[in-house]
Amino acid sequence: MKRLSVILLVAASITGLLGVSSPRAADDQADDVGTFMRAKLEHSKNVLEGLATENFDLIAKDSQQLTLLSLDTDWQVLQTPEYTQLSLAFRKTSQTLTDAAKKKNLDGATLAYVEMTLKCVECHKYVRSVEMTRL
Repeated sequence: MKRLSVILLVAASITGLLGVSSPRAADDQADDVGTFMRAKLEHSKNVLEGLATENFDLIAKDSQQLTLLSLDTDWQVLQTPEYTQLSLAFRKTSQTLTDAAKKKNLDGATLAYVEMTLKCVECHKYVRSVEMTRL
């Protein structure tokens, strides 16, 4: 019995050192990421609504929120130079979108929105490829 206790203690220590989390902790993290992603999607949809209705205040408000979200720690799902560059490119494009909205430049805002959407898709493809490689 004593030997089993030692084995379990060592296994628990190794698991902690390797950063392996419990299924419950992983579920909580997935819920947090899911909530964060929904917020990003909601702001993006609001920007599209603002573009369709020429509501520059809505465009500016929600594009600014996207820029702020990109600075949040929940945004940082990977710690790689590529991911850092993708995040920076997204932030620059969302700021361009905000600037165009403040200038009431519908064409400029629309173009920036398309560019921002492309940045989103590119980044999500990258994250999925890294996750698949890790598996």
